[in-house]
Amino acid sequence: MASLLAALPEGYKYLFIENTDPRTRGWFLMSTPFHPLLLVILYQYFVKVAGPKLMKKRKPMTLNNVLILYNIFQILINSYLVIQAAKIIREDIQNILCSTVDYSDSPKAINQALLTYTYYISRVIDLLDTIFMILRKKFNQVSFLHVYHHSVMILLGWIFTAYAPGGHAVYFGIINSFVHCIMYFYYLLMVIDPAYKTSVWWKKHLTQLQLVQFVIITIHSALVGLNPNCKFSKLLVVPYIPQGIFMYILFWDFYQKTYINNKKNHTINKTD
Repeated sequence: MASLLAALPEGYKYLFIENTDPRTRGWFLMSTPFHPLLLVILYQYFVKVAGPKLMKKRKPMTLNNVLILYNIFQILINSYLVIQAAKIIREDIQNILCSTVDYSDSPKAINQALLTYTYYISRVIDLLDTIFMILRKKFNQVSFLHVYHHSVMILLGWIFTAYAPGGHAVYFGIINSFVHCIMYFYYLLMVIDPAYKTSVWWKKHLTQLQLVQFVIITIHSALVGLNPNCKFSKLLVVPYIPQGIFMYILFWDFYQKTYINNKKNHTINKTD
């Protein structure tokens, strides 16, 4: 036991200092894995304990103006990520099945690292989604899927920025950011006029798009992970396969309960 404890500092140094990218290590929320872990712990604590307790005897906050600004900001930052990633992918399209990370200090390599880091920070900002739900007492929206997804994206954002800021991380990020652009546009419409919730015909297609996203990411991860000649880290890309499948199952369950089962129940009620 004593020898194991003595080896922990060396193990930490090896994993989180010697093998992380020195270019991104000094950036905000990047110097240690305890930063994203602490964020997730505080987030979980607020969502499950502090937030509900804070709002228990208070009226729901409106926050309409805040939400309008927040959703516009999210649309803009995710649009920026999509545009910048599209430029990188266009120049690297021949390596779509094996896009490795350039760890040099060239402007192109630094740009990819910054883009990966910006994606990570944007996922940190996403945590405000749940905080706003709690403050508005929309507790029914704070599902396991919602909290799990936000928590995991923080950890994945840090991991890719720390170890592989570029390459296939750009391909993963552009798909997710594109979905976020549409998602936050939908949220913006809901704040401006809640009637859109029932009148927007493409609402269910947004969830379908999210399902397609996980199919693409899972297949792409599998193709990269199973390619013996690709030098992109297998330790990073292979875990995306079960993660993508798990997320698909969770979103499919949500889609089935929200759109398929509800439609059946509505049909039965109309017939009765």
